[in-house]
Amino acid sequence: MFQEAISAQPVIEAERFVLRPLRKSDAGLIAMYTSDKRVAEGTRAIPHPLPPGAAENFIARAMAEDRNEDVWVLDGSSHGLAEVLGVVSLERIEDGQSEVGFWVGAGFWNTGFASEAVAALVAANPHNDRTLLAEVFQDNPGSARVLTNCGFEYLGDAESWSLARGAHVPTWTYLKKMV
Repeated sequence: MFQEAISAQPVIEAERFVLRPLRKSDAGLIAMYTSDKRVAEGTRAIPHPLPPGAAENFIARAMAEDRNEDVWVLDGSSHGLAEVLGVVSLERIEDGQSEVGFWVGAGFWNTGFASEAVAALVAANPHNDRTLLAEVFQDNPGSARVLTNCGFEYLGDAESWSLARGAHVPTWTYLKKMV
């Protein structure tokens, strides 16, 4: 895994919200959204039930100087929406290659927020990546559409561990060449 420290995160403008770095004050809304079993089971790393302090620990890791992942909040507060709608992230895998991750609160599903966030992140390309990878569980076709809407191409089938499900889950893997 690529371990070089990441520089300061930019704020990235989207149409209905901004992508901004996490703040400690985001913990309550992040905990509320990720304690929803449906959200947790759509990810590899969110446990269910969500243990006390998990959101605060997630934010602390995302703010650490030696992190290898940048995490942005979808902040709609300047557009009359919630301060936290979800998160999108880029984890460095190696030089020039990152993995995209995202989730939105269940109350915001089917609004286009995830597609808008991923598209803004891809357009900004803050890590100056040559290649972006992403993976979604096969029982989550909505997240697969987010990726294909943003120009990702299907790469193949795999499986990944889901902490919330306590099991390996079949996945679809996607790739986007940036240059």
